[in-house]
Amino acid sequence: MNFLKTNNFTLSILLFISGVLLTYAQYETKLTVNLNHVKKELDIKQEFVYYNNSNYSLGQLYFNDWAHAYSNKNTGLAKRFAQEFRKSLHLAKESERGTTTIISAVDSDYQGLQWERTSSDDLIRVRLNKPLAPKASTKLFITYTVKLPPNKFTSYGYDNRGNYYLKDWYLTPAVYDGKWHLYSNKNLEDLYTNSTKTVIEFNYSDSLFIESNLKKEILKKYAIGQSVRLIGENQKSAEIILQSYSTFTTHITPNMKVVTDISAPRYDPIQQGISISKITDFIYRNLGEYPHDKLLVSQMDYNKDPLYGLNQLPSFIRPYDQQFQFEMKFLKTALSSILRETMYLDPRKEQWLNSAIANYLMIEFVEENYPDQKLLGNLSKIWGIRSFNLAKMGFNEQYPFLYNLTARKNLDQALSTPNDSLIKFNQKIANKYKAGLGLAYLADYIGKDKVDESIKTFFKYYKLNQVKILDFESILKRSTDKDINWFFRDYVSTDRKIDFKIKKVNKSEDSLRVTIKNKEGTNVPISMFGLKKDSVISKYWFKDIKTLETFTIPNHEEDKLVLNYDQKIPEFNQRDNWKSLKGFLSSNKKLHFTFFKDSENPYYNQVFYVPVLNFNIYDGWAPGMRLYNKTLLERPFVYDFAPSYSFREKAFVGYGKVSYRKYLSKSGLYVANYALNGSTSHFNVNSRYSSVTPSLSFGWRPDDLISNKREFLSFRYVNIFRNFDESLQDTANDSENPDYSIFNARYINRDNGILDYNSWFLDFQLAGNFSKLSFEYEYRKLFQNNRQFNLRFFAGKFLSNKTNSDFFSFALDRPTDYLFDYGYLGRSEDSGIYSQQIIIAEGGFKSFLDERYRFSDNWLATVNTSFNLWRWIELYGDAGLVKNNGFKEKFVYDSGVRLNLVTDYFELYFPLYSNNGWEVSQPNYGEKIRFIITVSPKTLTGLFTRKWF
Repeated sequence: MNFLKTNNFTLSILLFISGVLLTYAQYETKLTVNLNHVKKELDIKQEFVYYNNSNYSLGQLYFNDWAHAYSNKNTGLAKRFAQEFRKSLHLAKESERGTTTIISAVDSDYQGLQWERTSSDDLIRVRLNKPLAPKASTKLFITYTVKLPPNKFTSYGYDNRGNYYLKDWYLTPAVYDGKWHLYSNKNLEDLYTNSTKTVIEFNYSDSLFIESNLKKEILKKYAIGQSVRLIGENQKSAEIILQSYSTFTTHITPNMKVVTDISAPRYDPIQQGISISKITDFIYRNLGEYPHDKLLVSQMDYNKDPLYGLNQLPSFIRPYDQQFQFEMKFLKTALSSILRETMYLDPRKEQWLNSAIANYLMIEFVEENYPDQKLLGNLSKIWGIRSFNLAKMGFNEQYPFLYNLTARKNLDQALSTPNDSLIKFNQKIANKYKAGLGLAYLADYIGKDKVDESIKTFFKYYKLNQVKILDFESILKRSTDKDINWFFRDYVSTDRKIDFKIKKVNKSEDSLRVTIKNKEGTNVPISMFGLKKDSVISKYWFKDIKTLETFTIPNHEEDKLVLNYDQKIPEFNQRDNWKSLKGFLSSNKKLHFTFFKDSENPYYNQVFYVPVLNFNIYDGWAPGMRLYNKTLLERPFVYDFAPSYSFREKAFVGYGKVSYRKYLSKSGLYVANYALNGSTSHFNVNSRYSSVTPSLSFGWRPDDLISNKREFLSFRYVNIFRNFDESLQDTANDSENPDYSIFNARYINRDNGILDYNSWFLDFQLAGNFSKLSFEYEYRKLFQNNRQFNLRFFAGKFLSNKTNSDFFSFALDRPTDYLFDYGYLGRSEDSGIYSQQIIIAEGGFKSFLDERYRFSDNWLATVNTSFNLWRWIELYGDAGLVKNNGFKEKFVYDSGVRLNLVTDYFELYFPLYSNNGWEVSQPNYGEKIRFIITVSPKTLTGLFTRKWF
């Protein structure tokens, strides 16, 4: 029998008592604040009453001072930005840095208090003059100034139009529950503080309008300013928005008062009000009564946590109807604000529960009001797009899709992972979606009414109280007779993937024996649907499938069995979820050809095709067709073939590759790649090369997935086959013509940081007539004054060398690329614009020196350096030693100006002085200029995706 119905009174009493125990003594703070509009500073006098609710005496107190997180480049905020490849705070001027300056701190006897900053800089330790006994209180008076930062860092602070957005801007108490919870500001929207009765007397310019999440009670006008009193009962902190003109409107609905500046220019204001009323009614029915005077729903809060995906497109191509777009935008922001203001979970360690409730309700809102809404919106109706599987996906199907975006990359993290240990994509999107899906999964298993009632009960009795995940777990378990330990044990607390497969089906006249395999070993329930003519005629739940289990179900003449047909379960791989009952041949998936890339369709073997156009000066423009199976989600086995036709050579060229990627663990040795690559192209006029390369590689990464550190060990066997034009035969030495094979092993260690970049590798090559070893180290440092220093060191040595040409030699300025690794536009050119393309490899020199020193058949050691003078203008210098057999080593050098427009992607080098003398004064200087250009789309997109993954 349902516990919530039969024992509701007992549960209510227990919850009420626990709530009283948690809130019998409330913190109190009073602030008098003066905004200095000229200096962008807040002058604050704060009176604080601290209640020691613990059973221990306290000799010191901690306060969050998150406004000070902008003060220097070593704070948690600055370090978090660097991890996300954002250097704005690192390079900020002193005038732009936000700081808190403590003027005085005294106790109730007006005796001075010692205080100090912790190592994180944005937390303050105050030492009490006498210990604070359990259940006692003390009063503190703190006077300080907060210098506000510009809003270019986190959207908080001031903008260039004279507006202010203040959040986490004054001192708040850190939480103590037997131990201190001390969290730095890392731009994660997760300030952890106790609920406090707050009264703020805020004085500001008469040219500004004010809005806040607190209640506005008194407004006074002065000759040159105005004052407002803000009052918050049981609220954690005050948000204040000051604008030169007011953009907020107030909506009085039957269930709550809403103040918002979220709007839709092409959606009628009256209809907006109707939508807001509909949303507040939905929230009231599914959560309960909002306990505060008003709900602030701001555009700024939405911008910090928007509807990712298509809603990020420019407004003129957004595919959703205005009403749907406005309501989803408002609903998402309102739910986040309500849960943040009322549910006092530890937001850094237990943030997933608020995300679960918010996203579960968003899923419910769409199912209730927009059941036919497509993910691509109106784009799904356009010819050429509507045939894509992505266009057929419902709006709510984005939740498992975007979760799997990181799961397939082996970057998924447990919901219980602390907020500051999540990679950005998980923190912003994937974990929030997985959390919402989890409640939808649970609702499908135990009954939607039970989960809905549990959420309302949890909100009713625990809002405005310090609460734990165990409280919600207890309510859920009381709502059902089914065992749901798996949800908190496996789904929430681990990153283990869910993946099932129908192994086989034995069919009889009145029953079906279905064998289901648990591929990942995650012991959670799985749903199975019976379909007949694509209509669902049966549904079953199976549990406790540890490896392989067989179940008997009635035969209703289904023609297809499908696991997780409604996709309520965030399953890792759905390509093997179905089994046809029409015979062996009917189980074979049909081929489905699709232009460009698409989402997975588990019922077809998908082949994607897209035209390609390649270029080098020998083949000219080579159009072709690329055929591949890689979907929008990563998959283990990938093939990719791109046959092209060279009109200049009148021959087929192109490449083909097959690879299999196996993820081994989350950290340490985490991945193995097996691949077979082949390509063919022309490297000179009427001269073709073909390569066949089997390879094996392994990757290591640290436990901290946010870290950019990686290690790789690769082995490959490169087989090159060449055909020369008759006129070029004398340029190729017999020992190297036409074919050769090289075994190559390489170890790479890289820390790809935006402020500090470190990378080194050790490379070994073994062929029939030579063996060689090389080492490269590269370091980049970005200083606070925006100066960047680059250092690269290379050393290479032949262990044996029986060659009699420089084809396999170390190169000083332009490697011959006998492994065909580099993207040369004209690899055999020794004059003309294409010969000026440079690949920074081996010697890394930019000047063309004497032919005697451009190659080394013994050993080579060089250093390449550069530093910037202004923005992307740099000076570079290279120096090294070249040793050839039979000759004494030669010291070589060059220098010049580097235009570092996009590092490693587009650069220009202008030589100045070298072994050749002053190069700028020599003839044909234009032929000495070198350039780097990268046109690979995959390489370029890495610039934008690196901050997310």
